[in-house]
Amino acid sequence: MSDVTAVQQLVQKQKDLKNEIAKVIVGQDEVINQIVLSIFSGGHALLVGVPGLAKTLMVNTISKALGLDFKRIQFTPDLMPSDILGSEILDENRQFKFIKGPIFSNIILADEINRTPPKTQAALLEAMQEKAVTIAGEHHRLSLPYFVLATQNPIEQEGTYPLPEAQLDRFMFAIKLEYPTFEEEVQVVKSTTADINATVNPLFTAQEILDYQHLIRRIPVADNVIEYAVGLVGKTRPGSTLANDYVNTYLDWGAGPRASQNLILGAKTNAALNGKFSPDIEDVRAVATGILRHRIIKNYKADAEGITEEEIIKKLF
Repeated sequence: MSDVTAVQQLVQKQKDLKNEIAKVIVGQDEVINQIVLSIFSGGHALLVGVPGLAKTLMVNTISKALGLDFKRIQFTPDLMPSDILGSEILDENRQFKFIKGPIFSNIILADEINRTPPKTQAALLEAMQEKAVTIAGEHHRLSLPYFVLATQNPIEQEGTYPLPEAQLDRFMFAIKLEYPTFEEEVQVVKSTTADINATVNPLFTAQEILDYQHLIRRIPVADNVIEYAVGLVGKTRPGSTLANDYVNTYLDWGAGPRASQNLILGAKTNAALNGKFSPDIEDVRAVATGILRHRIIKNYKADAEGITEEEIIKKLF
């Protein structure tokens, strides 16, 4: 199959995917769109939202529609690295045997990742970066494709361990979940309080998803689009030649080179999902908020004046 045909097929298949997800999830189109973007880009996503917005159900539904294995890990203050990675036990023959932990799956939902201590967070983040874990000197590869969709609750911050900036940087997208509209909430209540069980059909295989990820990486990008993405990230760095007065006033730190890489990868995926064979500046802008939101650090002045990360990102365009 030629790359052109594959892109056309991908456009249709992602429409079917969104229709399958819509059988269970009401609304949240932008959130689903960004999760699908991160999956076909091969990145991880951080979902930030208050309890009860169907984060777990959404990830479970998406994994079913993609035909992938799914495991949920509830992060708690007493969770240890071995609880997620697995551990060696002595079997009945007095031989050491490795029992795999829940991290050995295609899609991991890391629920409330900021509730667990840094030691356990680091164990998960190593697996995200390396796609492998080392236990008792043995190197174990994780099965591909591999995605971590972590959730974080923005309220009840007492007794939590916020993710350090270097670890936040491992997530391609930070996705904000908002409350549903009145009409959407009415529909949610109707569907969830009735005796209806929607069946979600798997539309992909693991190999198909890997093939689409390779296809997206083969998409050519014009130099001016790459320069625009790098320039956009450069504008977030206070004190740099590209930064404007607004950034110098309200930001302490800007985004690193991983943001530039993710902007181009996200733009390629956005172009492919919309049937285009090469991304343009509009595709970079379409993914910029989700990719830059968690990589810029506001200063005290911005917090005092109630300025959000989204407002700062809009000033960069």
